[in-house]
Amino acid sequence: MEIAPPFPASEALQEAPATPPRFAPPYCAPQEAAERLRQRGFALLDASGTAHWSGAAPQALQALARAWDDLPPDDYLLDGGSYRRRRHASFEVQAGAIRPVAPRAHWQPVQYNALHGGIERWFGPVLPEVLAAPAWRMLVGALGALCDAVFAPGAPGVRWFVEAHQFRIDAAGGIGRPTPEGAHRDGVDLVAVFLVERGAIKGGETRVFEAASPAGQRFTLAEPWSVLLLDDARMVHETTPIQPLCPGDPQARRDTLVLTWRRGGFQGPGL
Repeated sequence: MEIAPPFPASEALQEAPATPPRFAPPYCAPQEAAERLRQRGFALLDASGTAHWSGAAPQALQALARAWDDLPPDDYLLDGGSYRRRRHASFEVQAGAIRPVAPRAHWQPVQYNALHGGIERWFGPVLPEVLAAPAWRMLVGALGALCDAVFAPGAPGVRWFVEAHQFRIDAAGGIGRPTPEGAHRDGVDLVAVFLVERGAIKGGETRVFEAASPAGQRFTLAEPWSVLLLDDARMVHETTPIQPLCPGDPQARRDTLVLTWRRGGFQGPGL
C-alpha cells in the first residue's frame, strides 16, 4: 500500500491540475473482495469483476446507466455550485430480501459531513423502473451478502438500512466537485461507490486512507461499473474535482452510484 499523509478536506476544493497523474486502481478478484475488506479496509473490482460478483450481465449494467440522464438538480449545495444532480432511495435488506422504505430525507451528522451535516435533504426518488431492474437487484443482493460476511459473520438475519444515491457531477461549465465536503466518512458500515460513466474530463482522482494512521492510496476509477468497497469505520475517502477536457463539452461529467449500508437504523436527527 502506498504511504501518504492524510489528505486535508480543503484539498478537495482546489482546482484539478492541468495534467493530473493517473494511478491504476489496485483491483482484486471478486472472490478476494471480502478478505481485502477485512485486511485493508477497502477493495476494488474492475467492470468484469463486478459483473461476475453480482451476476449482472455487462449489457444489463450498461442499460441501467441510461437512468443517469434523468436526474434532477441537487438544490442543497452550500458551496454555491450547481454542478451536481442526484436521486435518492432508502430500503432495508435482510437475508436477501429487499424491502422499500417510503421516501425520506437524507441526513448526516456534522461530524461526518462538515458542509451539509445537520440538514434534512430531500431529493427526487430513484425511479421505480430502476429499483425493479434485475441488474439493480443483483447489485444490492451481492452487497448484502458481502455485508453479512464481513460485518456480521455468524449472525444471520441482520437487518441492513441502505441508502442509494445516483450522482451526476457536471463539469461542462467548469469545475465539478464529487465530494464538496472534502475527505470524510459517512457514519455507516459499508460504502460502495460504482463508477457508472466517466466522460471527457480530467481530475476525479479517488483517495482513501486509514482513519487511524497516515497510510493511504490514490487511484482513478475509469472503467464503467468498476466499484470501490469501503469499511467506513476504518477508511476516510474523497474524490478530487473534475474539469472538462474541452470547455463546454456536454460529455464532461462523472456519474456514480453510491450505496451505504448501516446496522441499527437510518441516520437521523434523533440518532
